[in-house]
Amino acid sequence: MSFKTAALTGGIASGKSTVSRMFQELGALLIDADQVARQVVEPGTAAWQEVVEHFGSKILLPNHHINRQKLGALIFHQTEEREILNRIVHPRVIQEIDRQKQELFHQNPDRFILVDVPLLIEATMHTAYEFVILIYTPEAVQLERLKARDNISEQDALARIRSQMPLEEKRRYATHIIDNACSLEQTHEQVVTVYQEISGRTARPVHPTKGS
Repeated sequence: MSFKTAALTGGIASGKSTVSRMFQELGALLIDADQVARQVVEPGTAAWQEVVEHFGSKILLPNHHINRQKLGALIFHQTEEREILNRIVHPRVIQEIDRQKQELFHQNPDRFILVDVPLLIEATMHTAYEFVILIYTPEAVQLERLKARDNISEQDALARIRSQMPLEEKRRYATHIIDNACSLEQTHEQVVTVYQEISGRTARPVHPTKGS
């Protein structure tokens, strides 16, 4: 592809939603891999059929959508089951992201496309991107944010954080790193710098995004 695309990743409670909104306000077009993952397993799709055949109807809500919390609980401590789910879902997610990138490019050929992929490196999707932006947050900050956000115990929060690849390890794969343990204004300054470096244009002046 000749158009400018970058992948955005991080860890749980690292602040990806805040940073992705900042990029959008500067002019980037966003593709959210989590939303795509929901789309590809909507009732009646091929991926939905395969997931239900393997895990059973017990993972379905009354409206036949997949109960993500129940499915997540089933695979959390079972690596083999998690890998089976990933083999079903990930190829469809990659295919749909590629379709959306092409569509956005044809509609907006001069815009910078940002793809938010939480498990970018774990799924080895980073090799498809020239630019990989990592939202970095120390584990202690992640822990406090996650406990407050989800109202869970420190033990549960740590288990969720450590079920993912450590952010320190992800740093090795990043072309750009945004430190999100600082103030909102400082994070915004870093986002502007990265946006300008990748898109090759001056960012539009905006106020930092509120929220997380």
